[in-house]
Amino acid sequence: MTDRIIICTGCAGGTELAAALAGRLSVETTDCMNVCSTPVSLAVRATGKAAYLFTGVSPDSPDDVVAFAQLYAEAADGQIADARAAGDLRFCLVGRIPA
Repeated sequence: MTDRIIICTGCAGGTELAAALAGRLSVETTDCMNVCSTPVSLAVRATGKAAYLFTGVSPDSPDDVVAFAQLYAEAADGQIADARAAGDLRFCLVGRIPA
């Protein structure tokens, strides 16, 4: 099972966030996540795990994304009970989709 971090690069800041994460996390990019009103958008998903969608993510918050990725990797089903370690990213959550 591979955790996927997907960043929207269609709006301002996405390319910068992806670049800031390079070498720290394996990230994928996409041209548009269709949440253009609140860039940057970020999705986290894996087979058999809950998926997450974040919007309004600051390109200056790669540490928060790395912290969330670690929490997600440690959660067998993707359910994260306490996301405080993910800093401000937890306030950007739009939704969690059950596995």
